[in-house]
Amino acid sequence: MMTDEVFGKGNFITNIIWGENYSPRNDAKYFSASHEFILVYRKSKENCKISLAPRTDKQNKFYKYDDQDGRGKWRPDNVLVKSFSETGVFAIKNPSTETLHYPYKGSYYRFNEERAKELLIQNKFYFGKDGKGKPKIKRYLDQVNDRIVSQTIWKYEEVSHNQEAKKELNKIIEGNIFDTPKPYQLIEKILQLSTAKNSIILDSFAGSGTTAHAVLHPNQKDMGKRKFILIKIDETNKQSELIKIAETITAKRVKRVINGYGVTEDTTGDFNFYTLGERILDDDENLNTNLDIEKFQNCIWYSELKRPYILHATAAGYLGKCYNTGFYFYYLQNEVTTLYNICFINITEAYEEYVMYEDLCLLSERILLMNNIKEWLLNNFKFSQEATKINFDGISVNIREVDLLAENSKEYLREGVKILTPFASLRVVTQRFKL
Repeated sequence: MMTDEVFGKGNFITNIIWGENYSPRNDAKYFSASHEFILVYRKSKENCKISLAPRTDKQNKFYKYDDQDGRGKWRPDNVLVKSFSETGVFAIKNPSTETLHYPYKGSYYRFNEERAKELLIQNKFYFGKDGKGKPKIKRYLDQVNDRIVSQTIWKYEEVSHNQEAKKELNKIIEGNIFDTPKPYQLIEKILQLSTAKNSIILDSFAGSGTTAHAVLHPNQKDMGKRKFILIKIDETNKQSELIKIAETITAKRVKRVINGYGVTEDTTGDFNFYTLGERILDDDENLNTNLDIEKFQNCIWYSELKRPYILHATAAGYLGKCYNTGFYFYYLQNEVTTLYNICFINITEAYEEYVMYEDLCLLSERILLMNNIKEWLLNNFKFSQEATKINFDGISVNIREVDLLAENSKEYLREGVKILTPFASLRVVTQRFKL
């Protein structure tokens, strides 16, 4: 399975069956599908924690008896177990009929005889409505855990179904184009089992915004501080018309849920709406020359340090320092930038390490090592199409000649010199960080 390849086969936990359709479909050829699957994976064994689910009224309804003795409601429960126990074989006397009740063959009482006598004195045995039956123990509601282990079959009575989700969505916004949206109750239960009150929930396929709805609703109930990140790409309909789903449906739904809709109260909260800018790299994996240099500087700083760039770069390409490391981005639009000895004229401070972003490095390995310069080896040696020549120590070199140098560095350059491109690192970053 593809999910095994992504998350690792050993991280699979279980397969949940969700009854997503409450009525049969008469147009089905053989069987009317009434369920879907929810595959559950963990990130790692060490970090996996599945929370217990809260008890429901349906589970509590079996606690319907009350002796009016202050101990509350109870239900009759089994007193027998299959596991062998020497102390579990004895007789329990019915106080009304004085009948002796032994456990069935191959079964044993779950407590010893001394404990059974205590339970009789405390009136914690139930002998049927007429008082003449076999013993059962009284299980009190206040003695059971208020949270339970979740089962792998989720019925629509518990987490709703697609038809109800569509009706709910139609109440919130007009012009709904989703035929089978997921009910927010379903996503809420998933989050209930897998997140904390301060978790950040990411939905890369936001659709109608159900995940945001499922985050805002419990925040209102338990004063949680859960946050959500929704990602939605606009789509085209059958008429090839672009539909701005993120703006007209996803964001609109979130706004209505926050402010309240129909007879539904507001949930409070807020959110920010962002759109993607131009890509850092073009289709040929070169820097996008339509962007300002500030965009590249921001991207480099964030990819290195995971924080926004609030400093001001110098004309010499110095971005700033962090963790005693100096960061440089030497960029000339439509020209290939090279790193060689002359570049060190612009370095005025000493750091433990230097990170320099250039198109081309023509420094020897010895110089790089002496100056603690972090390097990235060449993967795909490419230049911007507009660039035709570079200047190295006053000598003009054609791009084709540099390609040959990259392909045959030992033959064309002195021993120890390497052709490097730091944008191989940046290329990875842009797959998950687009400006």
